[in-house]
Amino acid sequence: MKRTLPFVAAALMLGATTLQANEFEPAMRSYLETEVLTWAMDPVIVARIKEQNTAHASLDQAAIDAMDAQWRKEVGAAATPTIDPVVNNAASDFLRDHVDGSVGIISEIFVMDAHGMNAAASGITSDYWQGDEDKFQQTFGVGPDAVHFGEVEFDESSQRFQAQLSITIRDPETGDAIGAMTVGLNAEALM
Repeated sequence: MKRTLPFVAAALMLGATTLQANEFEPAMRSYLETEVLTWAMDPVIVARIKEQNTAHASLDQAAIDAMDAQWRKEVGAAATPTIDPVVNNAASDFLRDHVDGSVGIISEIFVMDAHGMNAAASGITSDYWQGDEDKFQQTFGVGPDAVHFGEVEFDESSQRFQAQLSITIRDPETGDAIGAMTVGLNAEALM
């Protein structure tokens, strides 16, 4: 059954904070297979993840939590030294090009390292560490071929109703999981 944005908006206004992903999963899966998988493991993304995995190899959870707290403080601030390296790199430029080229279907894309920390992003996310969320745990934590379809929710980062699809990113040489990627899809475009 095809849903319209008024249905999504009405359901959310009536107290629903999310809609089940299975309503949109066929459209999300189709978009994943026909669009996202054609560029998801581009060398620029793989290189950025590997670079950050090397730089973050010795981080413990306390250091990750401190970096995440600093990121959150910087969101909306004038100076953003923690955020800048993530959103200002070649992989982030590549992601922004895909957001722009999607004609409004993609609202955001971000790539995570082996710890679940953002390595590249099309825009500023509300937090740095995704490692405690399904988008990372149900992909990287499951294995190299894992896919996770999230529910339709209002996303603070993109300021849109979106559903997130997440995949594990593999090292093309070894096939090992090295990170993950989340693509936020505009809920209206999924209908």
